[in-house]
Amino acid sequence: MKLRLGIIGAGNIASAHIQNVLDGKCPNIEIVAVADRKESRRQWAAEKLPDARIFTEGSDLIAAKCCDAVLIAVPHYQHPTLAIEAFRAGQHVMCEKPAGVYTLQVREMIAEADKHPELTFGMMFNQRTNCVYRKMKEMLDAGELGELKRVNWIVTDWYRTQFYYDSGAWRATWAGEGGGVLLNQCPHQLDLLQWLCGLPVRVHSFCHEGKWHDIEVEDDVTAYMEFANGATGVFITTTADAPGTNRLEITGTKGRLICDENGLTYDRLKEDERIWCATCKEGFEKPGCERVEVETDGENPQHAGVLNAFAAHIQTGAPLVADGREGINGLMLSNAIHLSSWLGETVTLPIDEKKFLNLLNERRAHSRLKEDTDVVMDTASSYGGGAK
Repeated sequence: MKLRLGIIGAGNIASAHIQNVLDGKCPNIEIVAVADRKESRRQWAAEKLPDARIFTEGSDLIAAKCCDAVLIAVPHYQHPTLAIEAFRAGQHVMCEKPAGVYTLQVREMIAEADKHPELTFGMMFNQRTNCVYRKMKEMLDAGELGELKRVNWIVTDWYRTQFYYDSGAWRATWAGEGGGVLLNQCPHQLDLLQWLCGLPVRVHSFCHEGKWHDIEVEDDVTAYMEFANGATGVFITTTADAPGTNRLEITGTKGRLICDENGLTYDRLKEDERIWCATCKEGFEKPGCERVEVETDGENPQHAGVLNAFAAHIQTGAPLVADGREGINGLMLSNAIHLSSWLGETVTLPIDEKKFLNLLNERRAHSRLKEDTDVVMDTASSYGGGAK
């Protein structure tokens, strides 16, 4: 029997989910209901899915109890609210990224999920299905790189025009979205960073708000990180660089992984650098190094893979790509980057969550209103292959 799925929000990314199901990429899922506040999107959904029930509000879809599970694909502030409603209605939840805007809100969602252990809670971290990142995780977990020393990620190929930001009333506003490049484009990278390397314990960052676009939130970010073992890192992102770069380097005592448009490369040291440093009798001699082009299984199922794993978990107990409770980790890092920049000081993780919310609410109170242009865009190119 197929999983009866309701989709809340029929905008950019939901369009891709719906098309995946219609194209047969999710054979164990049928979409039985769609909710969206825009009449144009409801009409579109009705044409695409003539047998599905159509709702204006996600709450009404949930209350109708016509679904086994819901996929929440609405603006970020609503993610925890709708997830909590769905859990209370006895429905499984797949939540789009980010888990929410601030960690206190996400804690409430997790607490509700924990009250319903019979229900599945998944997070749409589709980049975890990328064969390159899966291979990096495998190598790091196996200790092939030794102890973590440094992680540098420059991900500046999220180019967005002013038209993009003007396309939705909620986009790039503190009240509607709760942030900019950190909340919209980079939740995947922030999740991957903590998934691969763990969360840092200290962050000092600089977030430039409206530097390159007519927006009130950040579109240019540089963050310095320190990890519990003394390793350091830098995370750089923007939506204004062209052509942009996506390069992740993870350096350990036994070598370095490089992930970029050329694939995955491993510079493997012939001896642990810490041992070499302490025992070598030459002043400038580096340990021997072998460059290896790392092979992967080539699979990158993206969103369809996450949904298929979600259905399989409900039906057979198979593993999820990402449990929804893990969504708080990358958001904690995102909130820390914002908070450090707002305060102009280094912050420790976990952050002072109440202080963060107070400062966010100050920005929300002065957030500007925008008109909705009712534009829906093809998102396929924003999450395709390579290292994205």
